[in-house]
Amino acid sequence: MDFRTFRRERLSRPIYGWAKRLMPPISETEREAIDAGTVWWDGALFSGNPDWNELLATPPARLTPEEQAFMDGPVAQLCRMVDDWELNWRDRDLPPEVWTFLKEQKFFGMVIPRQYGGLGFSNFAHSEVVRTVSSASVVAGVTVMVPNSLGPGELLVHFGTEDQKNYWLPRLAEGSEIPCFGLTSEDAGSDAASMTDTGVVGYGEWEGEEVLGIRLNFAKRYITLGPVATVMGLAFKMLDPENHLDRGEDLGITVALMPMNLPGISHGKRHVPLQAFFQNGPIYGKDVFVPLGHILGGEAQIGKGWKMLMTALAAGRSISLPSQSAASAAMCARVSGAYASVRRQFGVPIGRFEGIQELLAELAGNAYLVDAARRLTLSALDQGHRPSVLSAIMKYHATERMRQSMNHAMDIHGGKGIIEGPRNYLAAGYRSVPIGITVEGANVLTRNLMIFGQGAIRSHPFMLEELLALSDPDQEKGFDKFEETFWAHVGHSVKNAGRAFLRGWSFGLLAPAPRRAANARHWKMLSRYASAFALLADLSLLTLGGALKRREMLSARLGDILAELYLLGAVLKRYEEEGGLAEDRPIVEYVMLKGQSRLATAFAGVLDNLPARWAAWAVRLIAFPFGLPRKAPRDRLTQQIAEILLQPSAQRERLTPGLNLGEGREDHPVRHLEEAFGLVHQAAGVWKRMRASGVRDPEEAFRRGIISLAQQELVTRAEAAVARVVAVDAFDSDELRAPDRVPEPMKLRAAPQTKSAANDQAAE
Repeated sequence: MDFRTFRRERLSRPIYGWAKRLMPPISETEREAIDAGTVWWDGALFSGNPDWNELLATPPARLTPEEQAFMDGPVAQLCRMVDDWELNWRDRDLPPEVWTFLKEQKFFGMVIPRQYGGLGFSNFAHSEVVRTVSSASVVAGVTVMVPNSLGPGELLVHFGTEDQKNYWLPRLAEGSEIPCFGLTSEDAGSDAASMTDTGVVGYGEWEGEEVLGIRLNFAKRYITLGPVATVMGLAFKMLDPENHLDRGEDLGITVALMPMNLPGISHGKRHVPLQAFFQNGPIYGKDVFVPLGHILGGEAQIGKGWKMLMTALAAGRSISLPSQSAASAAMCARVSGAYASVRRQFGVPIGRFEGIQELLAELAGNAYLVDAARRLTLSALDQGHRPSVLSAIMKYHATERMRQSMNHAMDIHGGKGIIEGPRNYLAAGYRSVPIGITVEGANVLTRNLMIFGQGAIRSHPFMLEELLALSDPDQEKGFDKFEETFWAHVGHSVKNAGRAFLRGWSFGLLAPAPRRAANARHWKMLSRYASAFALLADLSLLTLGGALKRREMLSARLGDILAELYLLGAVLKRYEEEGGLAEDRPIVEYVMLKGQSRLATAFAGVLDNLPARWAAWAVRLIAFPFGLPRKAPRDRLTQQIAEILLQPSAQRERLTPGLNLGEGREDHPVRHLEEAFGLVHQAAGVWKRMRASGVRDPEEAFRRGIISLAQQELVTRAEAAVARVVAVDAFDSDELRAPDRVPEPMKLRAAPQTKSAANDQAAE
């Protein structure tokens, strides 16, 4: 018996039988989700040996002149037209003139190609629009976002027939049709396989003729734009009990285009998602009949609805919520730094307290990291990739950092942040955080089941082929394919174990870094962790098999490692793309150290809980012989990062670009804050001179010749600006009870006081 025969019969065949018992077959729903989207940089990370030069070679996302003109024109004008306070407390909707403006300027047609009347924008432009608009109004941001992410427009572009495209896309682009997407059933939620909405194939009357079609019954909820939509993309289980189509009874999840004026379709009452009054509500259908031509993509797309949705979601989750999260993280960083500069306690700006500085540093780090990852992912999308695993990473980690940033901002603002009113620029964003956490796949589900669970199959260089071989009904054909793939997998694992050994025992010194890139130490660290991750992932899959799906905490931690490798790689790439500026190195250092700490925690969580203790000890011995490195940023570095947000600078502008800061609105609270921030820093030297002379009243300081008249006027303006920012709203009780109008804040009434007391109050 030669070696090949020995390996095949004595080794491969028993392993094949063992693997078939260990790994459950792939369900049709799982297969469609796995096939959706593409593999990109996630595949390189799963290989254990990513080529960082390839990552750096990815062209950065850029706006075209036409896209920039849209940002400077219609987007800026839209931001001036929306007032979140009046919207949420009085109108409960965008004003009619805003709806008209959105349609006229084709905000709902950003992703629709020009040949169909749309704007044909890049994914990056789509993201930039959502990011800027969301910084002005969450409601406006959601309204713009949804038609361009997961909805009939996106699906038609990729899957529609030419007749469907020619009819619907021009109407969607000009806003004469408003789209929504009906996916979530009342009982199914994220479990599409449990969907109770059905469409039964049969004959019915359509425009006076009897035709073959589908009779639909459905109950959908949480449908954004549902109350105002004129056309819906409807997901349902398609059944053919009489076998009209010769395909069997259960045809699978399918998507149909449904005009909302069809008999049998009705709207429920509106949902109110935590007082974010974007249009959202349930939609019902009873015995709604449509011809087969209403199936999105025609009869060829029957049963392919789940794959269709997952493919669209792979792009949508990379754009929509990460864009809003990037806006929120940047806005929280900017306003918190400004407020901490102007708000005084115990005679000093609160930004001088180390507890506040620690929060400010995390805000700056979140803003830098989320936007770096957003830009990298958009670069991939604009290059034609649709990375489903990376989109799950972006959805989860962007929204979680949004939540952390908003909580930190509220902690810094204190009472200013919790009092409702038009002066409060945090409240609307704070209330909307759980919405982003929940929609497009709840974060608990995304972290525990999707990121590593889908990634291990979709992005691993061999796992999918092995699973497909194990699921092949032709046992001998499946065995042949399995044997070939399995031994290639073994060779890969042995090589990767060697890489992990060299990189681990050398503390990363022997790990590769990209050519001529700065921060080589951090690149080498990522290479070391990538090989360790690939080794740990293989051993986890080997020892747990299909049971890993039920070990959600282990799967979540493995997903955390994969995600952190992607996010930190994006940070280093952003630094290179922005010219490797020396002043930005501290923030990169801070973010990378924070990331290393999270990586160590995630690795430790897997190694401490992996049931196969021999596998855990093998990884520790090979990859971490001297323990998991845990190095946190030093206090001095933390303070240095906080200082970015506490001082006017070009670096602060680069960290928080593209936000709406109340331009064109005289009464906008963020505009007031920015003015106070600038004045306080202009007056800092004057105040210092006054304190050194023991004088607190600027008029007295002027009379005594300590400061000039211009300096007195500057200090007076600064104190008035600070008082306006620190003030919060108060309302008449009767107005708060009035259901038909927005409450008007009461004018602040101050008790008589001396000038010195007034200055003290302003300083506080």
